Amino acid sequence: MKQLLTAAALAASVFSTGSASAQQPPAPAAPAATTTEAPKPNDYSDPKAWLCRPGRTDDACAIDHTTTVIAADGKLTRETWKADPNAPVDCFYVYPTISTDPTPNSDMNADPAELNVIKQQFARLASKCKPYAPIYRQVTLAGLQRLLAGGGGGGSLERGVQYDDVRDAWNAYLTNDNKGRGFVLVAHSQGSFILNRLIREEIDGKPIQSRMLSAILLGTVIAVPKGKDVGGSFQHVPLCHSASQLGCVITFASYRSTIPPPANTLFGRVTDPAMAAACTNPAALGGGSGELHAYLDKTGKTITSTIAPKPWVTPEQPIETPWVSVPGLLTAKCTSNDNATGYLEVTVNGNPSDPRVDDIVGDIGRAPTVLANWGLHLIDVNLVMGNLVDIVGQQTKAYLAKGSSR
Repeated sequence: MKQLLTAAALAASVFSTGSASAQQPPAPAAPAATTTEAPKPNDYSDPKAWLCRPGRTDDACAIDHTTTVIAADGKLTRETWKADPNAPVDCFYVYPTISTDPTPNSDMNADPAELNVIKQQFARLASKCKPYAPIYRQVTLAGLQRLLAGGGGGGSLERGVQYDDVRDAWNAYLTNDNKGRGFVLVAHSQGSFILNRLIREEIDGKPIQSRMLSAILLGTVIAVPKGKDVGGSFQHVPLCHSASQLGCVITFASYRSTIPPPANTLFGRVTDPAMAAACTNPAALGGGSGELHAYLDKTGKTITSTIAPKPWVTPEQPIETPWVSVPGLLTAKCTSNDNATGYLEVTVNGNPSDPRVDDIVGDIGRAPTVLANWGLHLIDVNLVMGNLVDIVGQQTKAYLAKGSSR
């Protein structure tokens, strides 16, 4: 556990130093291996190079998403889930820094951590879109330590074999699978850095942007000029302000309302004083506060650790599903403070007089010694998963309606 938390903290430090990568040239990436030979490209026409592809039963996305909904009065209800094999749009996902391989870059064999992050952050979207998630030779947790030692920053994550793999997977998807369909890009942390570059170089201002419903880039920093929606990280891709808006970005880094970004915050700021860190609230894209439709692992598992939660309801009742949902417990709004120009402030509305649990897990560490500068990075995606499912559904309707009106 201690090793995982240390690695996670190192990862955050790398992400923080690269938050202004849209304005500054990224540093060279760590080598993919000890040899000086360039890594050979992967064959992404091979289904084995993908964690998720639509229609497969032996697939990282083919998992159980049944959920226990826990009301404030303690009542438990069961929510079922199923993938839509006929979904009219696609989702393309790039996972965060998660590999436990000891090498600077991961291999092409998925380890349990990579399978878990698919479960936590992506598979549920298969109810609205066809899921595509390539395996890629990402910078590992161990590799991040080497990046820090060599003076590399977050921009390093945008260069090297990790980016080349995702770009190659993207091009293979476009060639072999897309067939002119609309698509949603989804990523977190290292994955968001990589898709940031992919959008800038392959999508922004190009004809293919017309097929992009949205780019969901979480756990990173997307720069925008202060008071504007476009012009920093991207020149033609604005921030999303409604669930029917197309070709836009949803992005944030989350912090508890009780533990806001401190002076050494790792997210929520950029180095250029003319820029701000973008924040779009999936619970209220039009602005203000909204209810988070979170899906939380019943055991307290996140993308890197497990901290057992308190009983979900008192007197305790068995939770027989892998997921729980807690309507009304979590709300959020985009805000800023002296240390961060934009972040998602998450409020836990616990009520000691009702039988439902009054708090959630998701920090790095245990109160009162959590790493405040990290925020709720480990559950950025879990917090808003239900909201994202709804948004992708509404964007799909808008996209199809736009197509029928041509």
